Amino acid sequence: YVSSPLGLRQLHMVEPSSDRAALESILAETAEAVAYARAATQPQTAGRGAVVRVKFTSIPDSAEAVARLRIEGASLDARQIYDLTRLLDQAGEVRNLISAVDHRFPLLAARAAAIADFRDLLRALDGKILPDGSVADNASVALNRLRREIEKQQKSISESLERFLRQHREEGTLQEEFVTIRNERFVVPIVAGQRRRVDGVIHAASASGHTLFVEPLETIDLNNEMVRLKDEEAAEVARILRDLTDRLRQHSDDITLAFDAMGQLEFLFAKANFALDFNCVVPKF
Repeated sequence: YVSSPLGLRQLHMVEPSSDRAALESILAETAEAVAYARAATQPQTAGRGAVVRVKFTSIPDSAEAVARLRIEGASLDARQIYDLTRLLDQAGEVRNLISAVDHRFPLLAARAAAIADFRDLLRALDGKILPDGSVADNASVALNRLRREIEKQQKSISESLERFLRQHREEGTLQEEFVTIRNERFVVPIVAGQRRRVDGVIHAASASGHTLFVEPLETIDLNNEMVRLKDEEAAEVARILRDLTDRLRQHSDDITLAFDAMGQLEFLFAKANFALDFNCVVPKF
């Protein structure tokens, strides 16, 4: 009944207790979660005051990211930032659903109240990181410019190598007619015995030794420029990630509270759904 790493952490912390006050508090929250889960399955009028089922599926494990935010100077990678923004977005949705019926479920609402309003933060980060965990082109003006320059440079290199392939097509120099990458350089496969017929730099050889991967002389400067652009792109991506991390770090306390609250709420609703499926009751002492 627990689907996310946040809820599982709460589950693993459960242990027997003989503290009556603590148990009665826990059971009161559980009873309220059962009532909420039951109400969410009943026919009701749409609009404010309606009880909507709270879902905790597909919540990413952001424990490491939350911890790194508390380390000054530590930077999150793109995937961590994307997952953390997803978590905060889902947390905001859970808070809104529960707070809309706070008069009926005050204990759940108190838990949800620990989740801050992250809408301004999420708007600032929106679209900067793509779902595949890469930094979007429009994350900065400089990154967009660099990536357009890289595309142009790739086209120039491709045209240069295509000319090279056409020039040597009939000579028996080429092992195969394709372009590949070795050591971050664009190269072509040359028959090892024909090496002297081609001016260029050898970057690698095949396992058999029959093929050499050569960077033609005419593309060396183009490849050098491509390496420079790629280095600038990597530096800009790193700067963007630092900037986005710093924005998140400014809210690290609130993020930690939201992270904990989501785990606690998921665990509460897991108990509630278990109780409904197995017709459980809350004991009275």
